[in-house]
Amino acid sequence: MTDPFDDAAAWTAFVARDRDADGRFVVAVTTTGIYCRPSCPARRPRRENVSFHADAIAARAAGYRPCRRCLPDGVARDRAAVAAAAAILDAGEAPTLAGLAARVGYAPHHFQRLFVRATGVSPAAYARARRAARGAAALPASDSVTAAIYAAGYAAPSRFYDNVAPRLGMTPAQRRRGAPGETIRWTIVPTSLGPLLIAATMRGLCRVAFDEDAAALARLFPLAAIEPGDAALVAMAARVVAQVESPARDTGLPVDVRGTAFQEAIWQALQAIPPGETRSYAELAALAGYPGATRAAGTACGANPVAVVVPCHRILRGDGALGGYAHGPDRKRALLDREGWTGKAGPEHG
Repeated sequence: MTDPFDDAAAWTAFVARDRDADGRFVVAVTTTGIYCRPSCPARRPRRENVSFHADAIAARAAGYRPCRRCLPDGVARDRAAVAAAAAILDAGEAPTLAGLAARVGYAPHHFQRLFVRATGVSPAAYARARRAARGAAALPASDSVTAAIYAAGYAAPSRFYDNVAPRLGMTPAQRRRGAPGETIRWTIVPTSLGPLLIAATMRGLCRVAFDEDAAALARLFPLAAIEPGDAALVAMAARVVAQVESPARDTGLPVDVRGTAFQEAIWQALQAIPPGETRSYAELAALAGYPGATRAAGTACGANPVAVVVPCHRILRGDGALGGYAHGPDRKRALLDREGWTGKAGPEHG
C-alpha cells in the first residue's frame, strides 16, 4: 500500500470507522470479495481476512468489487463535488443550497452533509465567510465604504455591518484608509526552542511564532503600524517565554486573534485541553461543536496565529502519531514532553 498508513494504523482506523481515513486507502475482505471505505458501517471481519489497498483501482485490479453499502468509489467524486462547489462560492456566486447541489450533481440534504464534513461549515456559512473576506479586502482600494460593500456582493450595507465590521477590529472606514490607529508592537526573544516573534495590539497577543521577523509580521498585517515593543510588551513577552519553557502553567495571556467562526471555535476548544493531555483532530472537531469536520479542524490548527498560547501542539493524528505542526515536529514533541505527556492520546484513546 502506498499510503502513509502502515497496515497496523490502517486496521486501527478501520476498526474505529475513522471517516478521516476515507480516500486514503480502501479495505478489501477476502471472504466476501468486496472492498470498502474505512468508515463503512458494516460489521468488521476478522483481521486475517482483511487487506489494504491504496485506492479503488488497486482493489479492483486485485479482483475485488465495491461494497454496495458504503460505495467506496464515490469518495473521489464527493471530494471533487465539494471542491467544485467551493470554487463557485469563492467566485462570488450565491446560489441556494438546492441550486448549488444541482450544479455538482447531488441531492441538497446529502450534499449539505458532505460539505460540512469536508469544510466544517455549511455552504451558506462558507459563502458568508468568503463574502466577508472580499469585503474586508476591498475596503483599502475602494472609493467609499459603500462601494466596497456592494463590490463584495452584499445586498445592503446593514448585512456588512452586522457580519463583517465586528470582526475587523476597527471601523470599515479606518480599514479603508489604511488602518490608522491600529498599532502592532513586536519583539523577538530567545527561547530554548529557538527565536520567538511576539506581537500584540492594545487588546492582546496577535502573533506568536518561531523563526519569524518584523518583515513577516508586516506581510500579515500590511495596513497596521508595525513598531518595536514597549515595556508592556516586554513584560508580556516574558510571560510567553515562561509558557514555552513550562507550557503546563496557565498564564492567562490575553489574545487578539480573529478568524472565521469555525476557526475561532477550534481555537477556543484547544484552550480547553488540559496540559499533558492530547486529543485527535476528530475529537477536537467534536469538542468545538463540529463533529465530523476532522480535516477542517486540522486546517484551523495550522492557521493558529499564537503558538503555545493557543496549544495546537496538543493535537495528534487519529492513529496516535505526532502529526504535523507549523513550527516543526521537534518543537511539538518538546512542548508535549515539558507538559508531562506520556506518549498516549486523550481519554477516548485509552
